[in-house]
Amino acid sequence: MHHHVPLLFTAAFIFAASPVAAAGEPAPPRVEQLFDGKSFAGWNGDTKNTWRIEDGAIVAGSATAVAARNEFLATDRTFGDFELRLEYRLECGIKCNAGIQFRTVRIPDHHEVIGYQADIGTDVEGCLYDESRRKIFLARASDEALAQALAKAKDGWNEYVIRCAGRRIRLSINGVTTVDYTEADPAISQQGAIALQIHGDMRGTIRYRNIRISCQK
Repeated sequence: MHHHVPLLFTAAFIFAASPVAAAGEPAPPRVEQLFDGKSFAGWNGDTKNTWRIEDGAIVAGSATAVAARNEFLATDRTFGDFELRLEYRLECGIKCNAGIQFRTVRIPDHHEVIGYQADIGTDVEGCLYDESRRKIFLARASDEALAQALAKAKDGWNEYVIRCAGRRIRLSINGVTTVDYTEADPAISQQGAIALQIHGDMRGTIRYRNIRISCQK
């Protein structure tokens, strides 16, 4: 019988050493890949003419043709409070503009969406825009913060992080906070889809990859 004692002791020790959330504490958020790197599973949009997949990235645009209009590739699911992380790369000639929509809904029978946008492009990078709703910049990145952030690009790729907690929205690029905004209007929805944008009239290519989200379950 004695040989069972070490096993029981070992099992008890392992259990005691395992990390357990204290009573009343929320479970840690689970990180989830929104894009599998090879298909549009879980996304909707114009995947026939606008959006394609290349080298594990979602891609739109061309170095030779101008984008006809705003187009958005949106998640089928909606999210409220979350932390979204992705990498983007903008290779552009004229009217360089793209962005990441969140807490967003599609306008029925239309190519546009309504919601917040973490902006990408000349003079708008790192800014928070209200797409198709108030149609204004809600908060702008300072020149200093943006210069510091974009200097950290790796082979043209930048990491965007969008954090939403209640009415507070924070944007950062490459670890540098560009916007910390609190929504004053209680009527503005705190729920919606994530969507990737290519802007109309842009000549160039936008790429998005490593799209992952963590939500408090």
